Amino acid sequence: MAKQPVSVNGVVRWRDVGLADDAQRKPKERKMVVLRHEIGDVLRDVRQRQGRTLREVSHSARVSLGYLSEVERGQKEASSELLSSICSALEVPLSSMLREVSDRLAVAEGVSIPDTIPQEFSREFGDDLTDELNDDFRRGLAATNR
Repeated sequence: MAKQPVSVNGVVRWRDVGLADDAQRKPKERKMVVLRHEIGDVLRDVRQRQGRTLREVSHSARVSLGYLSEVERGQKEASSELLSSICSALEVPLSSMLREVSDRLAVAEGVSIPDTIPQEFSREFGDDLTDELNDDFRRGLAATNR
């Protein structure tokens, strides 16, 4: 057993360090991910990338400005109808918004997200799939750059 200096609130204390101490340590707990926070963050990011105000989007989505603000801050759980309306106002497909949320959740959970197309798809669909993905990607970029 050895002693090691540890600073707690500016005060240096000594604690025992050794093999027995390592065995007793608990595994690091993961931060709980709240779905409404991730949805709100994605909606805010999309709106800000478009350079639009809360007022503009709330008017287009026919949602009160205060409620939209609470959704973006993760304070309110939005219904699927409301999310659809907000995404329509942002001219972003609901599926794309939910995909971004899903990717963020996977990262927070420590799950790896494959960024490649499985080989069996690639062999079966070949160039057709690549062309479709490129077209979808270009349309998505054009929609967010408006």
